[in-house]
Amino acid sequence: MRNNIVSLGADELKYEIREIVAVAKEFGKLGLEINWENIGDPVQKGEKLPDWIKDIIIATMKEDMTYAYSPTKGLDATREYLAQKANRNGGVKITKEDIIFFNGLGDAISKVYGQLRKEYRVIGPSPAYSTHSSAEASHAGSEYVSYRLDPKNLWYPDLNDLRMKVKYNPSISGILVINPDNPTGAVYPKEVLQEITAIAKEYDLFVVCDEIYINLTYNGKKAVPLADVINGVCGISMKGISKELPWPGARCGWIEVYNAEKDPVFAKYIKSIVDDKMLEVCSTTLPQRVIPAIMSDARYEAHIAGRSGMYEKRSRIAFDLLKDIDGIIVNRTNGAFYMTVMFREDVLTPTQKLAVANAKAREKVEHLVKDVALDKRFVYYLLAATGICVVPLTGFNCDLKGFRVTLLESDDAKFEWIFKTLREKIREYLESA
Repeated sequence: MRNNIVSLGADELKYEIREIVAVAKEFGKLGLEINWENIGDPVQKGEKLPDWIKDIIIATMKEDMTYAYSPTKGLDATREYLAQKANRNGGVKITKEDIIFFNGLGDAISKVYGQLRKEYRVIGPSPAYSTHSSAEASHAGSEYVSYRLDPKNLWYPDLNDLRMKVKYNPSISGILVINPDNPTGAVYPKEVLQEITAIAKEYDLFVVCDEIYINLTYNGKKAVPLADVINGVCGISMKGISKELPWPGARCGWIEVYNAEKDPVFAKYIKSIVDDKMLEVCSTTLPQRVIPAIMSDARYEAHIAGRSGMYEKRSRIAFDLLKDIDGIIVNRTNGAFYMTVMFREDVLTPTQKLAVANAKAREKVEHLVKDVALDKRFVYYLLAATGICVVPLTGFNCDLKGFRVTLLESDDAKFEWIFKTLREKIREYLESA
């Protein structure tokens, strides 16, 4: 090309959750049955939207206005409903004007980071959900800036690490929190969130909290909304229906903006996000239109409680099967539907392997594992030996070695087979050193 047209941040666009699919499909062509434990799609794993929710959607599809544009920020009636719902929960009060709809949270994430000045950063957790870390780092044209989540403390944020990095890096202008967390499944205590907002207040930062899983908690844990602890700090909460209903294909998410009126710079920043959204006119109308009818239905709370109870049962089975394995650290999942398994330091080597019965798969994996991260080596061998597709922990923008697996398999017998197989193969792999 006449000029180098590639963005400075192009190398930061990484999404191991999807990239592993291409590798798994190659093994599938060799005769392996693939068990897709890489991506958080409940529908793909067998969950079904209840008929009463489908009936609401079908009835709405018969209304002519369902096929029209919505306002740029989203449908007035839906935003009014969500604002009233949020205000019933206490915390900072919002109006419909503080709610902005997007085509899924991926769209929201792109615009939230995209409207920042390149030299100013949002520090986020490590391990990190790839959409956040890639979008922030790509826009800045620099490596992701992170604070540590501590696997020895239930994957809670290392608040001292966060404070020191904020203090000594004046380019940091915002703090990202994911609660409940992806990929670890941690649910943070109120005290942790209060300390994070206190750091933001002390250093005049804003807080972004991804709360897409906020109503999917269990084992006695409840996620505290950012609105309850934000106090006078500027903030953004990210919410949506993709995981909660679940309806990931709807691509429908929104942000709630807190305390914009308290800071003219933050208010202008939020306006720039709305203006950016205006360039693409609006977000999809149908899912917005059905939100009030679905969430106000008397059956909705029971629907969410039932799903949370299902994940609680699975989280306990998975934890009990893996907790006593020497060489790993595993915490029980309390929110969302993921579990992170971390290998202890120095237990992985570049010579470990699993027995692979399929000769062609064995040949392929021996080629793939050359010069890859040690946890990715395990993930590839696991895939070749069992067909179980998980995501290496190093794919979540961190140096820790391990993998993320979901709790989504809806067939109880198959779910138990997956985690019993993981237990067996982890032990086999570590003993092969």
